[in-house]
Amino acid sequence: MNPAHTLDIAGLEQVYDRLATAIDQAGPEKSELFLVKLALLNAKALGQPEIFENQIALALKDL
Repeated sequence: MNPAHTLDIAGLEQVYDRLATAIDQAGPEKSELFLVKLALLNAKALGQPEIFENQIALALKDL
């Protein structure tokens, strides 16, 4: 992963806050669909399936 594209703590907090707001905005009946759509849009933005697959593996750890 390219360190030039990482977020500091303040950036992560900003993203977390916006994500939480968007999940609330989608509502309980559409939040799962929203998260899948967001994940696919981010995978497209990354442009490398391998990086996205690694992110999936990291997200599954310690659930």
